[in-house]
Amino acid sequence: MLNPYLFYRDNCEAAFNFYAKALGGKIDAMMRSSEAPPDVPAAPGREKTIMHARMSLPDGSVLMASDAPPEHFNKAQGFSISLTVKDTEEGERKFNALADGGSVTMPFSKTFWAKGFGMCVDKFGIPWMVNCPAEGM
Repeated sequence: MLNPYLFYRDNCEAAFNFYAKALGGKIDAMMRSSEAPPDVPAAPGREKTIMHARMSLPDGSVLMASDAPPEHFNKAQGFSISLTVKDTEEGERKFNALADGGSVTMPFSKTFWAKGFGMCVDKFGIPWMVNCPAEGM
């Protein structure tokens, strides 16, 4: 099983709350840096950041993430989180929810390979592809 692990610039909690609503996910864990063992204290001012988060999605997939320390954060590039949805209406709803406040790279529409497909970057800078495969794909 392959599960993406995303890094945020101190807005992991807001992103996961957004994804829970947009994708119907359940946040299973949201551990703050202040919850680390005493021998691994949080950096000053980073106590409220997210050290690890885990979300279960209705299709059984898992999304994990954390807030990266500023010196280790890089803008997301070179990948997209691909979400496969069987129902086209549900796919378009999820696409629109993910794109809300972000930017649309490719509007959700029928393609030669899919009943519906769209690409966007959410308001947290994460690129997404929502795909409703055509029969046999």
